[in-house]
Amino acid sequence: MNLARLAAEAAERGSPVRVGLIGAGKFGSMFLSQVPSITGLEVTTIADLDPEHAQIACRTVGWDDARIAATAYIEDGAALAVRDDVDVVIEATGSPRAGIHHAQATIMAGKHVVMVNVEADVLAGPVLAAQARAAGVVYSMAYGDQPALVSEMVDWARATGLHVTAAGKGTKYLPAYHAVTPDDVWSYYGLSPEEAQAAGMNSQMFNSFLDGTKSAIEMVAIANACGMNVPTDGLGFPACGVDDLAHVLRPRDVGGQLEGRGMVETISSLERDGRPVFRDLRWGVYVVLEAPNDYAAACFRQYGLPTDDTGRFAAMYKPFHLIGLELSISVLSAALRSEPTGQAREMRGTVAAVAKRALQAGERLDGEGGYTVWGKARPTSKAADLLPIGLADQVALVRDVPADVPLTLEDVALKDDAALAIYRKALAFTK
Repeated sequence: MNLARLAAEAAERGSPVRVGLIGAGKFGSMFLSQVPSITGLEVTTIADLDPEHAQIACRTVGWDDARIAATAYIEDGAALAVRDDVDVVIEATGSPRAGIHHAQATIMAGKHVVMVNVEADVLAGPVLAAQARAAGVVYSMAYGDQPALVSEMVDWARATGLHVTAAGKGTKYLPAYHAVTPDDVWSYYGLSPEEAQAAGMNSQMFNSFLDGTKSAIEMVAIANACGMNVPTDGLGFPACGVDDLAHVLRPRDVGGQLEGRGMVETISSLERDGRPVFRDLRWGVYVVLEAPNDYAAACFRQYGLPTDDTGRFAAMYKPFHLIGLELSISVLSAALRSEPTGQAREMRGTVAAVAKRALQAGERLDGEGGYTVWGKARPTSKAADLLPIGLADQVALVRDVPADVPLTLEDVALKDDAALAIYRKALAFTK
């Protein structure tokens, strides 16, 4: 509750928090838009494959000429990590392999890492976090994105002595969405391809939001950070509004839809017949709580907290997340408190690549949100031999895979892959 004061004091000392941003896409641009109004924080360097694009992004979000001129624009994220004028590195590329490379370079350089790149985190987060602790720096989830916001809610609940039954987010989901490709994604968003192109929207990225892959990635990130469980058969995406969270997201043995307590889950803003859910949580996050005793349950009722019909389960939620607009919380927390805003500690889950259609030997996979595979959350303890979605990009199949079947590591040519090697190290953190 005092980050703004700490940042202002840093500015008064003449030592503001100096940030290097890798990747000037939507998330990064939203962060950049806030920088001029945050006392004690400045961006010194931006790395992007197209430095000119990064300068355009700064101008688009309202930076003046003086701020743009005072910032360095380079191509190489690893080079950014070793600069003397950078204290905290934000990795926002979205590429798992690049994210791991940049994070390790940053840690080796003695800098803090804020990992917007959830795709990299679910592949190697516990390893990167352990490396950062050994180096005396912080490896952190990115506040503003759902995993960090949910981690905060889970931590709050546990710190107050409440049991966490479920945690997660909302999204727009129907089972048929798993097969959607970038060619037809815009119709589900109510946009024409021309409108999407004019807005600078990436069809493969937005398709990963729709086909269930991004939800799987984010729920696994939460599970790995909070020590929660991933559903055995993957996310169920139950249709649920905010008023029904405590009823639906409780264990089956008390009338809910969860296989147990302490689960991650994503809820849908659509009923299975396509009707909108009443008071949906499409853009928000939630946690379902269980009272640890009769006295606490009575307090739920006395203080107006809506509960299920047993009076033992209640829910809290935030109806939005502002991604990059909130990212400075992670940056300032790492630099001024030496604390992450969520951090992978173990490997509770992985995100398995599942064939969208019948695939043939020799085909090259195209990763998250593409034409070939979608990502399904699975407990790592039952899926360690499956191909993670983060490794399912630009790799060739060595044998045929039927539609709707998860791919295994043996189905693809990944020999001597550095990202696979660190994923195998991360599996040692399986719980």
